[in-house]
Amino acid sequence: MEPTYEEVQRAGRMRGEYIRRTALSYSPAFSRMVGSEIYLKSEYRQKTGSFKIRGAYYKIRSLPEEERRNGVVAASAGNHAQGVAYAATAEGIPCTIVMPKSASPAKVAATKGYGANVILAGGSYEESWARAREIAASSGASIIHAFDDPQVVAAQGVIGLEILEDLPDVDEVYVPIGGGGLAAGVLIAVKASRPDVRVVGVQSSSFPAMKESLERGRLTEAGGGARTIADGISVKSPGSMTFGVIRRLIDDIVLVDDSKIIEAMFLLMERAKAVVEPAGAASLAHLISERPSKGKKAVAVLAGGNVDMYLLGQVVDKGLSYMGRLLKIFILLPDRPGALKELVDEITSANANIVEVVHDRFSQEISAGSAGVTLSLEMHGREDADRLISRLREKGIRFRLAG
Repeated sequence: MEPTYEEVQRAGRMRGEYIRRTALSYSPAFSRMVGSEIYLKSEYRQKTGSFKIRGAYYKIRSLPEEERRNGVVAASAGNHAQGVAYAATAEGIPCTIVMPKSASPAKVAATKGYGANVILAGGSYEESWARAREIAASSGASIIHAFDDPQVVAAQGVIGLEILEDLPDVDEVYVPIGGGGLAAGVLIAVKASRPDVRVVGVQSSSFPAMKESLERGRLTEAGGGARTIADGISVKSPGSMTFGVIRRLIDDIVLVDDSKIIEAMFLLMERAKAVVEPAGAASLAHLISERPSKGKKAVAVLAGGNVDMYLLGQVVDKGLSYMGRLLKIFILLPDRPGALKELVDEITSANANIVEVVHDRFSQEISAGSAGVTLSLEMHGREDADRLISRLREKGIRFRLAG
């Protein structure tokens, strides 16, 4: 059964001491970029770093006493796992979480830290979910589904209530979609009182399962052929209940690729001082790249902030590169005194800052009497980078772009 608007309201009243009402903040920087009034719903500041705690806590708190004694089990790649673990521990309930073997070590450690018994099984969410069902069948534990559960969806819908309370004249809401729990809840909350508000779901182009399901009019598996950094919305098949809600109420579903997500993550760190994970930044990534909401008041739900630290370094590097502020070039120079200085003079005259120099004399591609030099250059932007590239070509300097 689909959750009702009344259940969304009930979930809001039962949030208790563990669920934060996250801020909805106006962003002048992103508003200028998009040409709209952009507001950021800061679910990455929620306890456990994600909106998932909302659904997990409400579902667990609503369990009958006899079910609580048998504990709970869930399958998740990270955010739902942490939400269920935190909520179960807070309620004094035994908790088992099945995570894919490929899950981030940081998210596995965090889930254990919240008190869960973690089992690594399967190479995907779907395989972990199958294992969780086996555990539930043998132990009597209650399954806390990541998205396809009426009470979970109702609690995620409280986000929609908060948006309408904080911004009554909102025009559009952009929500990331994986299995569809967040989008379904927000749709129920928003459309019940403001059917004129446009709600748009944003999916990774590598996992467009909900979009393809809507286009075909039935549940459809899609995605997995290409890797994506947005693991939080990497779901091959949406939930049947969430699909029903979204098909009935959604205004549109759009796709973003990793390059746009990385740019959004980078800009959030630089302009908003906010660390947001890839899936959590998907909605803003669409707004920045497509600018679909000219003159509108638009909300981007930033769904989570649990970023692997190794990935964060790559995001900074790639974000600078995408924006033309980091240029890496490889040049083969004659191995003689002064050759590097001549090159450096050309680069510094173009107002570029050299942040790293790597010499290579021994690789097989480097001929005797030559030296390969890779330069990492800090630029002011894409136009400066393009001017430097043109200048080097005009000077007859042979090079290739690296990285």
